[in-house]
Amino acid sequence: MLAINVQKTLGNLDLDIKLELPMQGITAIFGRSGTGKTSLINVLSGLSQPDKGAIKLGERVLCDSDAGIFLPPEKRKIGYVFQDARLFPHYTVSGNLTYGCREKDQAHFEAVVKLLGIESLLQRYPSSLSGGEKQRVAIGRALLTKPDMLLMDEPLASLDLPRKHELMPYLEKLAKQVNTPILYVTHSLDEILRLADHMVMINQGKVVVAGNVNSVWGSPEMRPWLPPKEQSSLINARVNHTHPDYALTQVMLNHDACLWVSKLNRQRGEWVRVRIHSNDVSITKAKPEKTSIRNILTARVDKLLSVDEEEKVAVRLRVGEAQIWANLTLWAADELNIKVGDEVFAQIKGVSVTQDDWV
Repeated sequence: MLAINVQKTLGNLDLDIKLELPMQGITAIFGRSGTGKTSLINVLSGLSQPDKGAIKLGERVLCDSDAGIFLPPEKRKIGYVFQDARLFPHYTVSGNLTYGCREKDQAHFEAVVKLLGIESLLQRYPSSLSGGEKQRVAIGRALLTKPDMLLMDEPLASLDLPRKHELMPYLEKLAKQVNTPILYVTHSLDEILRLADHMVMINQGKVVVAGNVNSVWGSPEMRPWLPPKEQSSLINARVNHTHPDYALTQVMLNHDACLWVSKLNRQRGEWVRVRIHSNDVSITKAKPEKTSIRNILTARVDKLLSVDEEEKVAVRLRVGEAQIWANLTLWAADELNIKVGDEVFAQIKGVSVTQDDWV
């Protein structure tokens, strides 16, 4: 567990962070510019000292103001990947990768190089690399120090769209194959959808909400931060089977609830994350018949939120353990007399798999 309880004043920003984060997977640190995301990871890395508080990484205390403990960056065993790669121009890729390594581990070196697909770059210099290649080398350099945690500060922010597409598959492999916990600072919703296992939303130096990415994404606290077209629900589902006649794959939310999505090249039993836009969900109290909608789920209403400025009602539906949001007009909600606890049918017009639809 990464336990954080720190306070620091930075100009007009009062950073006051209390968090406990898991020691596996990618945790996205999300928020608007200037809200304290980079300031937080600078404190974690030791580049900045908190005014007060403590940080504990597993069993190691990185800082504790009451005990007078403040480990410098080089003793924290934390890798840091900045927005710009910050490679040494006079070193080859191989030289950049091994810079800072205290001991030679050829097997580890070869594994990291293979993971990031940079075998052919080892004798080149940074000036000959694309932005995406530079970032892969920077990530490799951080991993080769065998860190207990990896910090990534918007690693795609300085890249154009083609370079983002180039780097994204490697970040996905990193998330799946490396056991090192990663804190990933971003303001990109697309990156969160594709990469994150956990999520922390920060506003004005404080934690607004934190937890599993699916629960945070679907939380009432997150809704004001999402544009209307991005209002959606994230659900983990298991691949079941492909339709024998149509290019569709069935995924299971639980034993009683399934969804059809565009055909996936995935194995039966493999987990995927599906995204359902709130505007693609309608509600009926009678089971529909002879409809073109393929995905109809039995659900229970468990929360209602009024969106007064739009004359809409956000309805949170419970399908087993999964939660799905639907946006209704005030007229429709009044006519159906929707109440918490109602048993209804959710008609879902569209479902996407987030790992396959990133742009």
